Amino acid sequence: MAFRDELTGLPSRRDLNERMMGLGRKYTIAMCDVDHFKQFNDTHGHDLGDQVLKMVAAKLAEVSGGGTAYRYGGEEFTVLFPGREAAQTLPHLEALRASVESYKIAVRAPDRPEKPEPATRRRGSFREANPVSVTISIGVAERSAALATPEDVIKAADKALYRAKSNGRNRVSK
Repeated sequence: MAFRDELTGLPSRRDLNERMMGLGRKYTIAMCDVDHFKQFNDTHGHDLGDQVLKMVAAKLAEVSGGGTAYRYGGEEFTVLFPGREAAQTLPHLEALRASVESYKIAVRAPDRPEKPEPATRRRGSFREANPVSVTISIGVAERSAALATPEDVIKAADKALYRAKSNGRNRVSK
């Protein structure tokens, strides 16, 4: 059984489930989802979609504030903040959201060969490419008397994620 996601290199959902068994009484969970990912995949192809997932995962892996990122499934990720209240995590999650939004991805021109002959390589072709960016929406919830189990907190974070999406995407919602 894999404890590390093969595509992104992040710890997997299985690892998250094991980690949640040993959590204390104070923690926050953030659910993150790549906005309009299916549309991006359909427009630009699955190879570029995989690159987007890798980029988002790399940004998530760098989250500050004591969080650990996990691949939850598909284009959805989880960040676990043991010992933190939601209010303490919001600045770190907002910085993460902004970091993903500002990252530019070069889209290869359709007529550009995958591996050009060495003599025909063009330096600086990124500048000629049409860069695109993606955004993520984030839902946040913390453990409380009403949300007593990690599963309850994940469900609440997922509801907050859908509020972020219904309020325009590319935002953090509590």
